[in-house]
Amino acid sequence: MPGTTATQDTDLVVSDIGGGGGGTKPPAGGDGGGDADKGGRPRKPPQRRYATAITLGMISILVFFLTPCAAFIVLALTSKAWVPLHLPKILWFNSAILLASSFTLRKARRRLSAFDFSGFRKLWRVTTVLGALFLVGQLIAWLQLVATGIYIATNQATSFFYIFTAAHAAHLLGGIAALLFVSMRDFEKGNISRITAVEITSYYWHFMDGLWVFLLVLLYLGSIGGA
Repeated sequence: MPGTTATQDTDLVVSDIGGGGGGTKPPAGGDGGGDADKGGRPRKPPQRRYATAITLGMISILVFFLTPCAAFIVLALTSKAWVPLHLPKILWFNSAILLASSFTLRKARRRLSAFDFSGFRKLWRVTTVLGALFLVGQLIAWLQLVATGIYIATNQATSFFYIFTAAHAAHLLGGIAALLFVSMRDFEKGNISRITAVEITSYYWHFMDGLWVFLLVLLYLGSIGGA
């Protein structure tokens, strides 16, 4: 994972421009010592700790999904009671939306790196909207199953479907909250810089996209298999 140490000196500059400050002056107190610059403004703490925190968070999410995924594979291969679930077709559309959101997020980061703050904000909002559309699509998938009389307790396959999709949706909702945080945060008054917030949010968002692709493949294999 890329580090954030090389961006500390430029983060305040980006925050000033992105927040409409109208200047590109570097932060005062260039010697890097102390808790405040020469103008008395508190320095932002080392940004590396945020990357470490999001890495630990993603590891914990992987551990969370590990047990049910292993149980899914074992039961799909060995259980005589396994009844394959026909996946709602809208899941493929939802997946395309989520993958598109990763593309717009990557483009947004490039716009930020090029100091195109208008383009960055536009693409960032598009990413947020796509994430929300994905969740709406997942809700539609659940409603379609319920309409046909398929519930979480119907059989083993349906139980895993609801567990996987609901757990992923809950974690993706956290990603949408992070996207909104970046959109609305006044980074001049916070400890975290804009560049760092954008970076760690993108790490988490791409991770959730990859996790969904894995879960979808797993569900698909379970829908065509069975003991």
